[in-house]
This record gives sequence, structure tokens and C-alpha cells, in this order.
Amino acid sequence: MTKNQPESAMSARERRAALSPAQDKAFREFSRAVFADGALSRKTKELIAVAVAHVTQCPYCIRGHTKSAKRHGATSEEILEAIWVASEMRAGAAVAHSALAFEALDEAEDG
Repeated sequence: MTKNQPESAMSARERRAALSPAQDKAFREFSRAVFADGALSRKTKELIAVAVAHVTQCPYCIRGHTKSAKRHGATSEEILEAIWVASEMRAGAAVAHSALAFEALDEAEDG
């Protein structure tokens, strides 16, 4: 068991590898490539991952990427700021979708 995942997650990882080794290997290689330094630093990618993990609400991702962001030089303030950006984006999407409610209201009034 790693520090970021409970025993059940580790067991699931082992089962995925046993049941579909090629796909599991390809996914792990993809993940390593995505998080490698490139145009964006590993730190920046981890901060993005922290924000996305909060939007997708994956507890394993939140824990793992928060710790990884810290290991790659992110401050607690940067991590929290990334979380605030995620919060605004999620709330902003809810507000933006009010346009659909307005369309439905207009259709109900016309119909």
C-alpha cells in the first residue's frame, strides 16, 4: 500500500494489471509522459491536477496530487489558490448553465 492509496486501491491496480496488462502498462506510461517536465513544469502540472481532482471529486487524486505538488515545490498557498480556481470554474459552469433554464422557461411560456 502506498501513502496515497488505501489497500483497496492497490488491490484494484494489481487486478487491472493482471486482467489487462497491455492497457495498464500503456496507461501508466501515458501518465508518466503527461506529468514529465515539458512546456509546463511538473509543479505546474501537479497544480492543474489538484484543481481538476477537486472538480472531478476524486479523493485519491486530491491526496496524491496535493502531496506530489508539494514535493515538486508548490507552496500551500499555491495549492489552495489552484483549489479556489477550480471552485470558481465549477461554480461558473453552474451559473453559465442558467442559460439552459432560461431557454426552458421561455419554451414553457411559449408552449
